[in-house]
Amino acid sequence: MSTPTIGNRRPLPILPVEQITSLKPELADVIEYRKSGLSLNWIIGCPLNCGYCVRHLFENYGMKVPRRLMSDEDAVNRLVSHPYFRPHKTPIQLLNRATDPMLLIVKPHLFNVLRQLDDRGLTNHVLVITRWRVTPEDCAVLNSFTHLRLTVLVTHSNIQEPKIEPVNSNIAAKSLRTLYEHAERYRTVLYWRPIVPGLNDSAADIARARELSKSAHATVFTGLFFRKEIAAYYEAHNMPMPYEETARRKIMPEVAEQRILAAFERDSGWGALFRKTSCGEAYAHGEADYNGHFGIRELCEICPPEQLARCEAAWVKPELTTVTQQARELGASGPIDITDRAIVVEGLDEPPRYYLQHGFGYQCHDRAKPHHHRQHGRANIGWTAKNGPTTP
Repeated sequence: MSTPTIGNRRPLPILPVEQITSLKPELADVIEYRKSGLSLNWIIGCPLNCGYCVRHLFENYGMKVPRRLMSDEDAVNRLVSHPYFRPHKTPIQLLNRATDPMLLIVKPHLFNVLRQLDDRGLTNHVLVITRWRVTPEDCAVLNSFTHLRLTVLVTHSNIQEPKIEPVNSNIAAKSLRTLYEHAERYRTVLYWRPIVPGLNDSAADIARARELSKSAHATVFTGLFFRKEIAAYYEAHNMPMPYEETARRKIMPEVAEQRILAAFERDSGWGALFRKTSCGEAYAHGEADYNGHFGIRELCEICPPEQLARCEAAWVKPELTTVTQQARELGASGPIDITDRAIVVEGLDEPPRYYLQHGFGYQCHDRAKPHHHRQHGRANIGWTAKNGPTTP
């Protein structure tokens, strides 16, 4: 199948092998297993210059012109032949790490890969995250996929500091409304992020998000992913430092979360609000959360009653024998426990834990990196011991 074009644009060139081998191995490997799915990133390079972008971690933030690492066909074959890929079950993410999938020169390749996956009859959840322009013509293409459970998440921050967020948030707001207005087979989610106290959590910021939530099938809010590489970029460019320290997990202080929840609760008529991406995506499609967050009960206190009912019906504590067998095959060491909240393992990196999590629809945690009560797997910054005891 030839790559479709939009506006008579030619396909993106593929980087020469010697340039690919010079990339960080994590960037050259086009597949990464993340919590929201098996992530396929066969195109790298982005001109949008968002200061907090995870591209800093891959040392290619300076690469502004998108390029392919392989053909679209090879990317699809690499995905469906991956040992962790399960047809109709494994959630998929496309181009969420190193470019924006709706850039004019990128989206023909996005559509081509979506078409190839859909032509295989796959019904997997597919997540596409953008902050760029989406047109009614794009929506017609997105509506044409008949098998995939497709969700377009529109990143909107409303950050006004151009050094941090040079892309005007009105672009994302318009795209969100366009997607929602034309949605037939796909669903759209307002991805309200990154929320940083004192930067974009004012009453006006929250009011804007509430209004936008009415133009989405669900709204997900989350904090800032602030690693040392991103902090170094902030410092080098004299950007205001959001926090005094960095963290492995996203930072979403308790005070900021409570202000947001209180604002959404004061009045009715706003869109459904969720703390986790998969929760919002599942709700948008009328399904139970595939990440099994129902086990973390305090996460669910803001969920609509109908969604709670779906998740409760689908949430089944797996048998220890079955879990142990699969975990051992994946390389787990030490004791394996199943609590009323999660499977708890030792010796497994994130990819095999996500494989178990998506397979059982039940949270899977690393004993060495515990989740704390009410922090929902977030960084400790902005939370105190009074919030509750540590739970695995």
